[in-house]
Amino acid sequence: MHLIKNELDFGPWLDAAAGSSVGAGALPRRENQDNLLLIDASGHAVCLSRQAPLHARVAGWPPGHVRAAVLDGMGGHGNGREAAEAAVQGLLAIPACIDTASLSAHLDALHGRLQASFARATPAAARPPGTTLTLLEVPPGQAPLLYHVGDSRLYEVVDGAASILTVDHVPATVYAMRGALDEAQWRASVHGAHHPQISQAFILGNAISDSQQLAKPLRALDAGNLPPFLAHLGDRRVLSLRRGAHYVLASDGFWACTDPLALVARWPALCAGKTAAQAVTALFDDFHANPPAGLHSDNITAVVLRFPP
Repeated sequence: MHLIKNELDFGPWLDAAAGSSVGAGALPRRENQDNLLLIDASGHAVCLSRQAPLHARVAGWPPGHVRAAVLDGMGGHGNGREAAEAAVQGLLAIPACIDTASLSAHLDALHGRLQASFARATPAAARPPGTTLTLLEVPPGQAPLLYHVGDSRLYEVVDGAASILTVDHVPATVYAMRGALDEAQWRASVHGAHHPQISQAFILGNAISDSQQLAKPLRALDAGNLPPFLAHLGDRRVLSLRRGAHYVLASDGFWACTDPLALVARWPALCAGKTAAQAVTALFDDFHANPPAGLHSDNITAVVLRFPP
């Protein structure tokens, strides 16, 4: 596992760390197609390049501003690692944002540019590449901003519980948007089991409006199109966070198993009383030492943020 913490400075108001691994299971993946990004309060950035940590300095980065993201390249479509790496390099060039409108505009434009670039380089018969992107933008002294595409997730871990703050862009969510699944059915399908299918990804586009046709733009899910039981979990919103809680951005390799709820239920005890770096280490050590039943081998990546009390 690559543990990323000591090189970064987030100041006294935020603790953050990250880790990424090729994964576990009977047949571990040969390549880590996940990626991550941390830009600290001084503009020092770290991501993965060719599966190893790469450090950079972001010119003109506002003091105190922080950016954190997890990406999961779509291996089944080819060039998954390359898609995630290209997205991360694009994120490094996007200026610090202080509102969801400007953050969304920059990221949607990046999606369009990378989509066009990969389309020119991808053979017509090949499946177009894509990556998930779950990102937190934290302006100094302000509430964090969320931008989310795909089926990586953001969890809040506090008071003995792990609560999800994002909606997976998967077929079950599309069915719920159309009224074909109620809340219990949706939760059983999305959180009670693991299905390696996705309905929207960064660079790829979306199949939300028409499952047989891939549309180029991304479609933001919010109160205007989500069912009532998911309406509060819009993809692009200002977050209300709890001091002392751990916030875990993670790729779906962690819950690619028979009982995802049981796996995530281990996280509160693993994070309790720990720094961000200690929590990342605990999550990865536990996963490798006690892999969940029915584990489907996949890459695993997590970024943990904690706002001290």
